[in-house]
Amino acid sequence: MARELVLIGIGAGNTDWVTQAAVKAIQRLDVLFVVVKEKDLDEFVEVRRRIVAEHRDRPLRTVELHDPPRPWRSTPDYPAAGGPRPPPPHPPGGGPPWPPRGRPRGARGGAPELGEGQTGGFLVWGDPSLYESTLAIVKQLVAAAETEISVQVIPGISSVMALAAAHQIPLNRQGRAVVIEPARLLAEGMPEGTDDVVAMLDGHQTFASIDPEGLDIYWGAYLGSPDQILVHGDLATVRQEILEVRAAAVDRKGWIFDTYLIRRR
Repeated sequence: MARELVLIGIGAGNTDWVTQAAVKAIQRLDVLFVVVKEKDLDEFVEVRRRIVAEHRDRPLRTVELHDPPRPWRSTPDYPAAGGPRPPPPHPPGGGPPWPPRGRPRGARGGAPELGEGQTGGFLVWGDPSLYESTLAIVKQLVAAAETEISVQVIPGISSVMALAAAHQIPLNRQGRAVVIEPARLLAEGMPEGTDDVVAMLDGHQTFASIDPEGLDIYWGAYLGSPDQILVHGDLATVRQEILEVRAAAVDRKGWIFDTYLIRRR
């Protein structure tokens, strides 16, 4: 009998955003694979535990796959190290080679944990297909397996859709394109010919350094959770407020997930 791996999108922070398709998938899992990342946060682990407990009436075996450290994220030349090209084999200045991006320790050993006819799953924060590495990890696991494993992806509510819903705005405007990109690509300004940009993964608050003339921002953090914070308005007017609110939130919780839409008026 065939083995199967299911990537289950569980939404961007609200446990009520787990779809019926996700619930059915959780109920039929035999093994739950958990990618334990460097400096993983207990809060995210606890949300996953609550989701599993709410939608299953029997125990679920859990197998941990450990994500390797990702030193290229802090290198001064992150675009070169973290972009589409592979990172250099050694960090600048020498030292041991960096591990391959996205390949967790134990990935080769993950497939044997899945017995004949069994279904394994990953609970993926947000949507498995949007700025999420789990799908690439699963593809590597399947390629390394000695037996055939099928893959299914169940979409979830991403932070992008949650942001638009929270601000009660359409993500796109009629007849216009929307660009979704890492915030570092926004550093040089709005892409030519585009009036709406969703920026993600902004660890450097890029919105505060671009030319704000004629731009509005719709910003949100901890979307869908009780800690949700929303700010919107003219970028030149509210960017300092966002910086202050963001800094206070990080001090309070120790972490932040935020995203925003920049819209040309």
